[in-house]
Amino acid sequence: MQARGFTLIEVLVALFVLAVGVLGAGAAQLAALRTRQQAALGSEAAQLASSLAARMQANAHVAGLPDGANPYLALDYDAAVHGPPAGGATCFGVGACDPLALAAFDLHEMRLALHRGFPGGRIAVCRDDAPWSAEHGRYRWGCSGDAGAPLAIKIGWDGTGDAPAHVLLVAR
Repeated sequence: MQARGFTLIEVLVALFVLAVGVLGAGAAQLAALRTRQQAALGSEAAQLASSLAARMQANAHVAGLPDGANPYLALDYDAAVHGPPAGGATCFGVGACDPLALAAFDLHEMRLALHRGFPGGRIAVCRDDAPWSAEHGRYRWGCSGDAGAPLAIKIGWDGTGDAPAHVLLVAR
């Protein structure tokens, strides 16, 4: 009688095919995790931009100031460049917080949230009537600055390249 079974070559080929399958599954899992993280950051960016827009509407006195005097329009914070925001004034538990102090508090809170929640995050507020660059197929950090343009809240982070990942236009 002749013994039957697998040859060493057949076993090695089967192990190679199994290894390729396991590596492919691992790569797919890693890609899914990256996509999930980017989606979560996109959702957080939308919430952060909406929160800033609501704060600006609540502080209409300051948000309605001319562009040169409006502290909200001066927001251009890059966590990778500027580091963690320094301690700012608080409006919690204070009897009266004037509108300019409230704006400073709002901006500090935005910087802090961006620094804590977004790796290498950046936020900018400006007037921009065309935040989308059709030429490059993505948003752009630059702003038109036109006086009649809507306010644009732009947020980006590591992994979004050199362009904002989320832009919220706020009607004037």
